[in-house]
Amino acid sequence: MHISKKSCTFAAAKARQARFDMPKNTEIERKFLVLSDAFMAQATEAHQIWQGYLLKEPGKTIRLRIRDDQAFLTIKSSRLREGLARFEWEKEIALSDAREMQALCLPNPIEKTRYIIPAPSYEGQARCWEVDVFHGRLEGRRLAEIELGDEHEPFVRPDWLGEEVTGDPRYYNANM
Repeated sequence: MHISKKSCTFAAAKARQARFDMPKNTEIERKFLVLSDAFMAQATEAHQIWQGYLLKEPGKTIRLRIRDDQAFLTIKSSRLREGLARFEWEKEIALSDAREMQALCLPNPIEKTRYIIPAPSYEGQARCWEVDVFHGRLEGRRLAEIELGDEHEPFVRPDWLGEEVTGDPRYYNANM
């Protein structure tokens, strides 16, 4: 079965809403360094991503992302409360609008390839790893993240996964 990023994210959001009565715009993810390229053999998708920020302030960001031939505007907050949960609102926008908005972004946009790697499901809900391989000024940096239904949800750690950096501001895309 082909598992897409959208089905992984949707399943995690649905699980959060059902289990914890959390808003649908809540994101819970864990982030890790990547030790090797072994994940590439398991990847089912790869996407080229350009992202810039229209706003970067303590506690909130507004991001413009172009992924292949789709574009998205995303608003993110810092943590909603003690723990890993954050507010995230994302809306697909016209690619032509995004191309015009690129000129409004702050300096130093990010370019990366995102690989989607299926992970074992949890309680029947699809999960996947997203591994970002950065290009340009961030060449060589590799980060993996998994979106979960709740902060304590168990998951299998692949052999290529390194140190956890969840919550470390040095690894927030907005700070790179």
